[in-house]
Amino acid sequence: MVQDRVVAKTVPTSPLNTPPRSARNFSKKLDFSIWASENSYKILAVFFVIATVAALFFLRNAGDSAALLCFEKSNSDKSAAYKIQYPQVSWSNIAPVRPLGPSVPYSSFKSEKWIVVSVSSAPSDSLRALTRIKGWQLLAVGNSVTPADWSLKGAIYLSLEQQAQLGFKSVDFLPYSSHVRKTIGYLFAIQHGAKMIFDADDRAEVLGSDLSRHFDTNLVEQKHPVLLQYSHADPNRTVVNPYIHFGQRSVWPRGLPLDKVGDVAREEFYTEVFSGQQFIQQGLSNGLPDVDAVFYYTRKSSGLEAFDIRFDEDAPKVALPQGMMVPVNSFNTLFHTQAFWGLMLPVSISSMASDVIRGYWAQRILWEIGGFVAFYPPTIYRMDKAEAYHFSEEKDLHVNVNRLIKFLISWRSNKHTLFERILHLSYAMAEEGFWSEEDVKLTAAWLQDLLATGYQQPRLMTLELDRARAAIGHGDKKEFVPKKLPSVHLGVEETGTVNFEIGNLIRWRKHFGNVVLVMHLSGPVDRTALEWRLLYGRIFKTVIILAEQGNWDLAVEQCSLGHAYKYLPKVFERYSGAEGFMFLQDNMIINYWNLLLADKKKLWITDKIKDSWFTKPKLGNTDEWFLKQGEMVTRVVSNFPVHFQTSYKESMGDEDKIAFCTSELFYIPGRFVGDFTDLVGYVGDLDIHQKIAVPMFFLSMDSPQNFDSDALAKTVYKTSLSPNDTFSNIYTAQAPAVFPMKVQNEVDFVKLVRLMASGDPLLAELV
Repeated sequence: MVQDRVVAKTVPTSPLNTPPRSARNFSKKLDFSIWASENSYKILAVFFVIATVAALFFLRNAGDSAALLCFEKSNSDKSAAYKIQYPQVSWSNIAPVRPLGPSVPYSSFKSEKWIVVSVSSAPSDSLRALTRIKGWQLLAVGNSVTPADWSLKGAIYLSLEQQAQLGFKSVDFLPYSSHVRKTIGYLFAIQHGAKMIFDADDRAEVLGSDLSRHFDTNLVEQKHPVLLQYSHADPNRTVVNPYIHFGQRSVWPRGLPLDKVGDVAREEFYTEVFSGQQFIQQGLSNGLPDVDAVFYYTRKSSGLEAFDIRFDEDAPKVALPQGMMVPVNSFNTLFHTQAFWGLMLPVSISSMASDVIRGYWAQRILWEIGGFVAFYPPTIYRMDKAEAYHFSEEKDLHVNVNRLIKFLISWRSNKHTLFERILHLSYAMAEEGFWSEEDVKLTAAWLQDLLATGYQQPRLMTLELDRARAAIGHGDKKEFVPKKLPSVHLGVEETGTVNFEIGNLIRWRKHFGNVVLVMHLSGPVDRTALEWRLLYGRIFKTVIILAEQGNWDLAVEQCSLGHAYKYLPKVFERYSGAEGFMFLQDNMIINYWNLLLADKKKLWITDKIKDSWFTKPKLGNTDEWFLKQGEMVTRVVSNFPVHFQTSYKESMGDEDKIAFCTSELFYIPGRFVGDFTDLVGYVGDLDIHQKIAVPMFFLSMDSPQNFDSDALAKTVYKTSLSPNDTFSNIYTAQAPAVFPMKVQNEVDFVKLVRLMASGDPLLAELV
């Protein structure tokens, strides 16, 4: 976490609404006090609710977990009126940029080992300590808020004016008040002989003041030629939490998809890889690790108490195989010359996402040259200053990171050189909306600047991703059992009571971990969509959000409630390996702890609740709507094949009636997915409402006597409420589900979480 950085408010934009460069570069400082006062109730509520995800670290994901915030972006989302221009670069005609003369200090200085930091305030004690690390040169990069008289003995300082004089194309794309101006610092270091660059911030205190002791600085003469490596045995495992390996299973790095926070089990086994290609080396930080705002705000026992989290210093370093990724940051990472191209910090995404998005982008390209990322035991200590930290600045991570990882792993290029492939990937990422055209242009400028400094791009190597993975034999399996170091759980030490509740969560997750939850929201999605995902995402494989109006930023898919059943086959296809699918409207709450005995191989619906499921006559009905619905049901049923038609008629008994179900909650096991999809096809374009279609489908798929009717039979279901009814006198933790519980905003959500804590006690710590 880097909450002390100066935030440059660079909002992701589409190519059609990209603001002028001058407006982007001269970003204004945020008046936090005004912002906070206007939004204080929302900040507190959101963070308390978002804290539901904190319990995720106790869970073991089952199957191929999808992203909580992951969604598919179709080509229809792209503007037909504008196409991003692919930069044309004459790679063989790049003019060299020579170090300038006396106008830029230290123009003749050379060093192979550099520490690059961004500075916005007076020199700190941590920075002074960095200047004393033997054999390493500290380079401080200023921005528009850096004091004009900034100076530190032993450091090279680049002011804005000096940066502009260096002759690099990249400078034109960098915002003035942001830490991403480190990009110029990287180029300066490369120009002045860098073979290694330690990417740091002004709070990094190197343990023992010796970087060479912590990292592998000589990849040619390795003292330890073999590294532990995460196993590639599970092809669906694309991202890992390395903090578990180093003793902190309840902590996760900034940029880890939130639905992977619950994967807390140690590795069943590792494999090994020869050392020498770990061109990007990520160190851990004691004190305040690199954590996101979800962790930061849900673990504080008081606003003044600083974190002091420790990792296992004796744990072996561990490498990542091709096809598996991990968050990489910009304040404790060593880049070797073979990976210098991966130092560019994107500018069109939020400041708190820039380095992590860069890290995923660089990892993918690293595979093109046979390189990999390795994680190292703690290398620095960072003091937690307990300062304000904006969750909104992480939006680009929480919304897009799962989709980004999936995209990067599937991406391929037939370009002939490394730099051409880097530019190709940058362009593809802009087309997919991960960053804007501005970063495509920056990439082109950055690569030209690298060549202008004399940097030699590495050669491509055969990519192994599309080859069959080698079988892992018994002799290839290496075991390492991580320590379980003291940690914080929602502001308290882990205790026996907490461990008991962890066991419950693991049990719930084991039961529902391969079930997809499809929710339809009637309330304002911008105030509830994220909260629903974080609450139910602790339990289910993934949470798909539907609403009358879609919201691309929040991964909310457009779908009318009356025809939601027609959308379900798309979800079935997307998650073909799921054990089952549960549909839920946001006015009904499920108490997942009371559904463990429900049979996941049978259909569930509220057929035993008289106010939810009943029959109506087709003819002689004074309700014109029912009459028209009945006519369409008769027409559809007459076209059913024999097995559907027979089941429906035998189940209904009286053909002169139709079944009606409010359908706020139902469950479809995997074995009925094909039948449900076929039945949707028979309805076609007919305007049969969900409340009529779903019970018709259920009766056609199976006899009611085969439903697991007991699963939802004890649901609290109230059709009329008095003006004095509140959440507290409607809700009960003893029922499998409760209706109606209308959650309209974050405050309502906090009330709900407090009530649900009586069934899931870990939630009590959140509010």
